[in-house]
Amino acid sequence: MQRGHGEKLLGIEVRGLSVGGIETCIDLPQFKVAFDIGRAPEHSIARPTILFTHAHMDHMGGVAYHCATRALRKLAPPTYVVGPENADAFRDLFEVWRRLDRSTLEHRLVVAAPGDEHPLSPRHVARPFRSYHRAPCQGYAIWEKKTRLRSDLAGLDETALRAVRERGESVSESLEAPLVAFCGDTLIDVVEREEVVRTAKLLILEVTFLDDRVSVAECRDKGHVHLDEVCERADLFQNEALLFTHFSARYGPEEIRRILAARLPATLRDRVVPFLPG
Repeated sequence: MQRGHGEKLLGIEVRGLSVGGIETCIDLPQFKVAFDIGRAPEHSIARPTILFTHAHMDHMGGVAYHCATRALRKLAPPTYVVGPENADAFRDLFEVWRRLDRSTLEHRLVVAAPGDEHPLSPRHVARPFRSYHRAPCQGYAIWEKKTRLRSDLAGLDETALRAVRERGESVSESLEAPLVAFCGDTLIDVVEREEVVRTAKLLILEVTFLDDRVSVAECRDKGHVHLDEVCERADLFQNEALLFTHFSARYGPEEIRRILAARLPATLRDRVVPFLPG
């Protein structure tokens, strides 16, 4: 059995496991959310919200077990967020499992598409964006919302600010910024088409194949990202940190580290961390 792993990047803790074709569950404890469920690893049971990118078995296979185990432990029913393409089949899946398991498998299903948002906390929301895979797929960005003193009022004392309020004006302005983006399984095209992928503070990106054992053309045919494609687009990434995931099981951890160290351009090398089994 693959063991999970953890990293802390830019103050954001990331736990979980992601091996191409085997299992992907990316856990963000501070946001109380996970991207995909894999086979429902132990750490995922604590997560009340799961944001599903697509319905391939290695990303969604453990959902009924996750739901049942939360009920067994007397935890609140989970919330599952899925794209509209998978909503009806997801409902059917649970109807079948209820008959098999003789239980209610209580949960909340939220259907969200690019352009929608799902609140995670008073300060954080998840917004889907389109990813490009062999099956319908969407990534998610977690955005932080803040308020601050209006920039045009900077330097004013409290008396002046009180006068602004008395005129019926707000002295605050709203700001928002993407903290984390997770693309799910995808073609490299998502980097070019989705601004949030390039600008999120932390980008979690699948890079399934790393060398010529699988060509770029073969990689694209499978709906995945090749390291060659990342290197060619190095200048696009404005992220402060990038966490590479979903490596093919043909690569061992030390080999992954060696290949990345040798092949990543200097502009990316210091910002990239591979997410490897423990």
